[in-house]
Amino acid sequence: MSVLTVPFPIVRPLLHALPPEAAHRLTLLGLRAGLAPRQDEAEEPILRTSLWGRDFANPIGLAAGFDKDAVAVGPLLRLGFGFVEIGGVTPNPQSGNPRPRVFRLPAQGALINRLGLNSAGMSAVAANLGRQPRLGPVGVNLGRNKDSVDAEADYRALVTAFAGLADFLVVNVSSPNTPGLRALQGRDALARLLDGILMARAATGHATPVLVKIAPDLTPGECDDIAAVALQSGIDGLVVSNTTIARPQGLPPALAAEAGGLSGRPLMAPSTALLRGMAERTGRRLPIVGVGGVAGAADAYAKIRAGASLVQLYTALVYQGPGLVTAIKRDLAGLLRADGFESVAQAVGADLA
Repeated sequence: MSVLTVPFPIVRPLLHALPPEAAHRLTLLGLRAGLAPRQDEAEEPILRTSLWGRDFANPIGLAAGFDKDAVAVGPLLRLGFGFVEIGGVTPNPQSGNPRPRVFRLPAQGALINRLGLNSAGMSAVAANLGRQPRLGPVGVNLGRNKDSVDAEADYRALVTAFAGLADFLVVNVSSPNTPGLRALQGRDALARLLDGILMARAATGHATPVLVKIAPDLTPGECDDIAAVALQSGIDGLVVSNTTIARPQGLPPALAAEAGGLSGRPLMAPSTALLRGMAERTGRRLPIVGVGGVAGAADAYAKIRAGASLVQLYTALVYQGPGLVTAIKRDLAGLLRADGFESVAQAVGADLA
């Protein structure tokens, strides 16, 4: 019996005795070796949904950052996810920031990371993705190289590389760990960037959906600008949100002082408030993928009711293990039925005016 098929409460102390990145590498090795549990039961029909002409067996996806280089897409989908987002991918390989760069906050169900978009580079990742079994939709998160002198050229190159391989593309302009990246969320910079990206997509001959992933630390004015640019540009959706540079009260002081993005339970409320605000600003005309702090079915349902058509998680897996995916789907189906919904799509934005 593998460590990944042993009940997670037994495995977790062993994994957490390792540094976070070592534990993550071991997990990926186990997935690639076929040692992960599989969900074999049929999906609940009430959870099926369609978006951008793609069918999703359920709305629960794995967020970017877990499988950066597309080495375990098939095994991850077999865990029961409705979709997986790989990356962030950069045009050229880069190692990211110096270690240590990932920190666990177990009492808060949170992580702080300053990985810095470590990536094998687009050529290697595209080759990996092309070899993976496609058991469900796969998105690719796109980021610029740290030392790039032309961010727009980086994103255009990435779109060209992945438009024919991905079910959707996510333009990451919100990681806090690449200097200057978040400046691309400004109104004029974002408009120029998206114009170039959409031209690059058109040149590929593929109509792959393009989404923009935004930060949770935006001002109301910045949110207004992003909503306006998103609607005017013709992109296909938003991902709300990335990790936060905020440090809410209650974090261990030594860890709170670490630079990087905070994810997990403390991000649930602010990211969901931002999600609701962006759904209202865009008049619900743009699909939104809700991510940040999802640790159970109630969290996923709250994001759906706030305007998310799909939901992603990552950090909660570190603390609850792969069984969380099945549990969320089971309980989410129950919540939908209890409120009289016949599908996920009917519940999207139910809490909006």
